[in-house]
Amino acid sequence: MTELESEAMEAEFDTVAGWTEEAVRALGPEYAIPAGCRGTGSEAALRWLAERLDLAAGTRLLDSGAGVGGPAGWLAAERGVRTVCAEPMAAAVRASRRLFGLASVVALGQQLPFADDSFEVAWCLGVLCTTSDKAGALAELRRVLRPGGRLGLLVFVADGPLTPPLPEGNEFPSEEELLGLLEDAGLVLQDTSEAGLGDSPPEWTERADAVDAEVERRHGSDPAFRQAQENAQRVGRLLSAGELRPWMGVLQVAWNTGVPARSASRRSR
Repeated sequence: MTELESEAMEAEFDTVAGWTEEAVRALGPEYAIPAGCRGTGSEAALRWLAERLDLAAGTRLLDSGAGVGGPAGWLAAERGVRTVCAEPMAAAVRASRRLFGLASVVALGQQLPFADDSFEVAWCLGVLCTTSDKAGALAELRRVLRPGGRLGLLVFVADGPLTPPLPEGNEFPSEEELLGLLEDAGLVLQDTSEAGLGDSPPEWTERADAVDAEVERRHGSDPAFRQAQENAQRVGRLLSAGELRPWMGVLQVAWNTGVPARSASRRSR
């Protein structure tokens, strides 16, 4: 497989995606963005990426591995960005269309249905650790971005051995490994930081919690719910213990991709 590589991850990103849409519709549209962004970045992380990617109204951006579309919906609401979403799970694609009216297609990150040089900007949030073919995903992002185009990433990286039980279907790179993959793909690092996954307004957390509670109320006895919940809790435990770090980076497509070059990046906090 090239994308979701376990039943637990399929439960989390497909089955629960459909349930999340159902819960948001029951609670109200103001719950959509907080619920859709859970696990893929806080508001502060999204704002950091948006500012450094220089996203303005009318910018056309590819969101690869968009999930139910929370970050893309936030971009549309906050910045007027025209986002095109690619996501391998059909239930998540349906949710992104219905909740946010996004242009979304079912597609693997390694097989994007877009022509070369189609986008000036892309981002990919919390996705690379869910696939063993990271190089393939980065190569596709490079292919669809124009020379000089910009890419934002959120990647969960591991600095050392991880304490089991580990989340199923994830392969967390070290930062050194990630930087090597980026260099090989012809992507030059411009800026980097760590995401503060709790840096969202209180109402975001409250609304996301309310959606989770509604999903559990409706489907808590379903094995798929318990499987997805266990996987998410394992990731959360590793983050809390500092064994995983939410690494963010902004990169530029090298003009001469035949000679990849790793930049001396600046680190911001």
